[in-house]
Amino acid sequence: MSGELVLCWLVAAAATVREHRAHLTELDAAIGDGDHGINMDRGFAAIRKRLASGAIATDAGGPLLVDAGRTILGTVGGASGALYGRALMRAGTRLTDLRSNGEAAPLAEAIFEGLVAATEAIAALGRSAVGDKTMLDALVPAQAALRAATEAGRPAAEALRVAAGAAEDGALATIPLVAKKGRASYLGERSVGHLDPGAASSALLIRALAEAAGSGRNLDDHLRFGGTVSS
Repeated sequence: MSGELVLCWLVAAAATVREHRAHLTELDAAIGDGDHGINMDRGFAAIRKRLASGAIATDAGGPLLVDAGRTILGTVGGASGALYGRALMRAGTRLTDLRSNGEAAPLAEAIFEGLVAATEAIAALGRSAVGDKTMLDALVPAQAALRAATEAGRPAAEALRVAAGAAEDGALATIPLVAKKGRASYLGERSVGHLDPGAASSALLIRALAEAAGSGRNLDDHLRFGGTVSS
């Protein structure tokens, strides 16, 4: 997975998080601390600022993801910062390992491996599973859909669009669930009827990845994708 694609995704992710900041915060206000959109926007804005300043090397996808994860950890407090930060770092490490081992994995396979590593990191740190009304309810279906679409011979960009749809469906499927993890779990049955904000933001990030993979943008356009860098 090239540094060019990861760069494009990070900038696209920052733009979509900024666009949906208020919605994510509203979702979190219903069953959590009410700061998920604010925190996500802060973290990805910090990544974009570092990218624009040249503080992050962009020649390889793995190290770029690791640096992005560290930036999230350093700027976002609470569970979302720890979970997303660790997820990006683990995904980046996995991609670096693939490259170091000389495994010339196809794009969809490399993304799948990175997604598996990210999902495992989130599950381990959050001690959560599918059905607990967390971001895993979006990420695990995306992972499975990406694998199935790839095995069916679909091109990487198309397979990622399928994965994004699965992530969105998985996020919506959290609405009737009882939250078992995080602050939302304190509500018990009262958490039913609400979309999990972590699953919603995860679905947004997978959709941004699908759009980045199919964008065909030139590297010079990447830092203009989604607008100017926010401080």
